Amino acid sequence: MNKPRIILASKSPRRQELIKGLELDYDIHTYEVDESFPEDLKAQEIAVYLAKKKALHFPGELNNEILLTADTIVWVNDHVLNKPEDAEDAFRMLRTICGTTHEVYTGVCLRSKNKTHSFYERTEVTCKNLTDEDILHYINHYHPFDKAGSYGIQDWFGYTAVEKINGCFYNVMGLPVSRVNEELKKF
Repeated sequence: MNKPRIILASKSPRRQELIKGLELDYDIHTYEVDESFPEDLKAQEIAVYLAKKKALHFPGELNNEILLTADTIVWVNDHVLNKPEDAEDAFRMLRTICGTTHEVYTGVCLRSKNKTHSFYERTEVTCKNLTDEDILHYINHYHPFDKAGSYGIQDWFGYTAVEKINGCFYNVMGLPVSRVNEELKKF
């Protein structure tokens, strides 16, 4: 039996890189979705809600394909950090997470013509305290405006600020690939 083709609905270059590593037959499809969510949701519920919302707003028709959508959020001090709006917002986010342990949640939704399945992965990340100068250097040289929490664990911030992680490294990059692989096998 042939494996179904995957449609990764994501603009994230990191998700695209990670799905490529699974050696799946896939296409990339991007479209805009409003990323607002109800205020009363818990962290993991926000990530799953947004992943489902992206799946439900897919503009195409699914035949034999499996649509894969995802959303990653950073949760610190009972607040969600999505992508920053500008450099000032990025600075505020990075100042907030430096010197703390925060949680990264990625919600994933798999959708076919006949069914939908969603799940989330959680990773704890502990960051060292960085100076304001280090944070500004990071923002000015790495432009983290497309990243939840304003940082990439796979770049300079991860190399210099991340002290330890508990959970899936790739989840922090935006897609818990091992879990996705297992869930696709069951789907």
